[in-house]
Amino acid sequence: MIPAQFDYAAPTSVEEALSLMAEHGDEAKIIAGGQSLLPVLRMRLNAPEWVIDLGRIDSLRGITDDGDAIQIGAMTTHHDVLHDALVAEHALLITKATEHLADAQVRHRGTFGGALAHADPAGDLGAPALALGAEFVIQGPGGTRTVGAKEFFVGLFETAIGEDELLIAVRIPKHTGWGAHYEKFVRVAHQWPIVAVAATVQMNGDSIAEARIGLTNMGSTPVRASATEDALRGAGPDAVRAAADLAADGTRPPSDLNGDADYRKHLATVLTRRAVEAAAKG
Repeated sequence: MIPAQFDYAAPTSVEEALSLMAEHGDEAKIIAGGQSLLPVLRMRLNAPEWVIDLGRIDSLRGITDDGDAIQIGAMTTHHDVLHDALVAEHALLITKATEHLADAQVRHRGTFGGALAHADPAGDLGAPALALGAEFVIQGPGGTRTVGAKEFFVGLFETAIGEDELLIAVRIPKHTGWGAHYEKFVRVAHQWPIVAVAATVQMNGDSIAEARIGLTNMGSTPVRASATEDALRGAGPDAVRAAADLAADGTRPPSDLNGDADYRKHLATVLTRRAVEAAAKG
């Protein structure tokens, strides 16, 4: 289908974008890489009068070393994240998850911040961001503020970004030297995951000093497998299976054509074991 007619604006600064948002209010939609918005427009599930394109705001692109964290601009493409040395060194889990994100065409157009702001619980980046304790830098008329990942994901397709605000960057605390793995289960290549597990592990010899595990599509937001993390702390390889059996505790996965909630809970335990074992090997 062809989208309904709309006016188009391409600001060159965050301040200009915020001004346009304030001027047009509910009549406007923000577009970053467009991989989520464009299908919605084509199907006429949404028909904004204005589309405000962030693609010309150069300050929103790039990956920098920010001391104890790395900072990824919201408009940085998945392709650039995937091939960045800083991300691979200090946030390997993001690299591993991005490898599984859609296909090469989408990775060249889609943006890191856009995918996270879309807040699809089946999206591949929410669980890794949550597991790594990411911080989201949000700018609005009153200035900038920083929101932790746990508070950022509010509900289904809902975040802490206000209607008059923009996500401008994501800060990811460094996990240098941690092993990482993203285990994703799909029926068809490049499909949204039925369930996926993002695991990063810090080893101390043959035992796990600490593990951080995020679950994809196991609720209305990304969730942490906290019981498994606690069980793995200080544990050896023989404890991984038992710890992974706790992965679905407290989760509320959806039931749909791809599988019911109990099926997803079982998948989560299997995929968690695989992800932790792979991450522990580096």
